[in-house]
Amino acid sequence: MIVLVLGIIGVTYYVVVVANYGPALFHGGLDSFIAFLVLVLFHSLLVMLLWSYFATVLTDPGGVPPNWRPSIDEESGDADPLVGLGYEGMDLGLNQPATFGEPANPQLRVCRKCNQFKPPRCHHCSVCGRCILKMDHHCVWVVNCVGALNYKYFLLFLFYTFLLTTLVTLSLLRLFIAFFTDGVINGTPGTLVATFVTFVLNLSFALSIMGFLVMHISLVLGNTTTIEAFEKKTNPKWQYDLGRRKNFEQVFGVDKRCWFIPAYSEEDLERMPVLRGFEYPTRPDLDELQQL
Repeated sequence: MIVLVLGIIGVTYYVVVVANYGPALFHGGLDSFIAFLVLVLFHSLLVMLLWSYFATVLTDPGGVPPNWRPSIDEESGDADPLVGLGYEGMDLGLNQPATFGEPANPQLRVCRKCNQFKPPRCHHCSVCGRCILKMDHHCVWVVNCVGALNYKYFLLFLFYTFLLTTLVTLSLLRLFIAFFTDGVINGTPGTLVATFVTFVLNLSFALSIMGFLVMHISLVLGNTTTIEAFEKKTNPKWQYDLGRRKNFEQVFGVDKRCWFIPAYSEEDLERMPVLRGFEYPTRPDLDELQQL
């Protein structure tokens, strides 16, 4: 799939830069100015697309450490649903045998396939064969799971892909119209075919990704993953919904300088444990209702 993605990008680059707008730079006048703008925008978006894409592909979405155990709330004695990386053989009130069955504490989650505890919002990926922190889905286009540690990169990949495919579609629209009119089109038959195919591909991707992007924006604003969206149907009072701004910051961070690049600032990584995929604050009003 990575080769396919790079192949589509390569054909698009040839059609836009080499065959059409590159030569138009030397036409002079308005044509040169438009070509310059298109090429600057195209290369800028292409760099951000590739950066976001390979960040999504190469970043581990977040796995559960082999000996992870929920930490204990010393005051209440209940298992803390957040994080507990250190486990010294404390009694969790589970009395679990070597092979996990149903935990005695209903707040605890156990993966039957991995045979270990699961942190909050963690789900098992059958393709990767392991539990993924805040798993959204397994994406064939990036050959990787989309989870807590690369979800922002995936969203930016969608965002820049939509912008780039829209730019390519608009920049090739006049040539596409010329195919069905009496307009004059310069180039070899192979170039004309490549231009036609590139226009259709980019138009298709722009329309499909637009819907996908809108869906994920709504999920981010509701602090929900694709998997959790189905869970919310049976539980309309979603405990992780802290308001749109805080929900957005849990994915993109607080530092606005890093919102549009596939990276986090050191300050955000230090002060926001949620970015590490184990700790997720919940709504205080719903916590009080659950205790009642």
